[in-house]
Amino acid sequence: MADNTNYRQIFLQDLPLIDTRAPIEFAKGAFPCAVSLPLMTDSERQKVGTCYKQQGQQAAIELGHQLVGGHVKEQRVQAWAEFARANPQGLLYCFRGGLRSQISQQWLKEAGVDYPRVAGGYKALRTFLLETLEQAVAECRFSLIDGLTGTGKTDVLLQLPNALDLEGHANHRGSSFGKHATGQPSQIDFENRIAIDLLKKRAAGIEHFVLENEARIVGSCSVPVELHRTMQTLPILVLEDRFENRVERILRDYVVLLREEFVQLHGAEQGDLLFAERLRDSMNRIRKRLGGALHQELSVVLDCALELQLRDGSIDAHRQWIERLLNDYYDPMYHYQQSKVRERVVFRGDQAAILAFVAAQQD
Repeated sequence: MADNTNYRQIFLQDLPLIDTRAPIEFAKGAFPCAVSLPLMTDSERQKVGTCYKQQGQQAAIELGHQLVGGHVKEQRVQAWAEFARANPQGLLYCFRGGLRSQISQQWLKEAGVDYPRVAGGYKALRTFLLETLEQAVAECRFSLIDGLTGTGKTDVLLQLPNALDLEGHANHRGSSFGKHATGQPSQIDFENRIAIDLLKKRAAGIEHFVLENEARIVGSCSVPVELHRTMQTLPILVLEDRFENRVERILRDYVVLLREEFVQLHGAEQGDLLFAERLRDSMNRIRKRLGGALHQELSVVLDCALELQLRDGSIDAHRQWIERLLNDYYDPMYHYQQSKVRERVVFRGDQAAILAFVAAQQD
């Protein structure tokens, strides 16, 4: 069966992929539709690699067959075959489309399954996505949504068909309190998600994207260099909302929904403990910037609010530290940053006004 070189269609159609690289390689970066079904474990791969360096390719191949033989081989081929039969439109790949995927493909064929490979493997797919990202940054129009913390910038993005949701791709809300209960993707996975999003939306005819005015780092993920550099020159749409609404939105995201995330993942008792620990850790992360006195004051208020919430479900006490944090920390920091980009602001308004403005730009 011929190798597949149509990388664009692979991602546009979300074709299922078997990644035969070692688990450590998969963890560093893969693709959303790929599953890790390795030819070799990490330790097996290390042994074969050492043998290759010391004794050459043939000796390494022989060692590989010794390590992955008999019952071990049967199990791995069975896993590939089950996936292939469940996903007949899929493909398999290794790092460069070389020996590992050739062996996997041959063993599958011997088991009665003819399954195609990705030409060039992971490296070719990754290169294609990096080029896709670079082309989009160079060729498309972009606008930024900015605004005080809690104005609902993500809420607006979720209503836009031409949004590029960096925080969504990073699985992080972008602030010191922005961690979700689940972890963030690797840097490579973050970049891949952005590129695939751009690819699909451009294929649908979108050439003007709206994204939030993010810092260089979103949690542990770095916004791609060229994209972030471009963001420093883009027109800005400032989203505005009443202070009371901002407090309620932060209460929803960082208290109510975050607790639900932890409870869903870990159960009520452990989830509540981890949720409280996360909020305290988030407050401690900005201790130096708050100053000792304010940090101490807000920490006491937070502890009291958590005690009430975990005891009887009441969330009212959380508003006190949220209001102080907005007034004394986030808002002054935002106003300072806005003073440096004021000339790039092209529109101000509430959610409805911003949505109408963006829609008019698309016409």
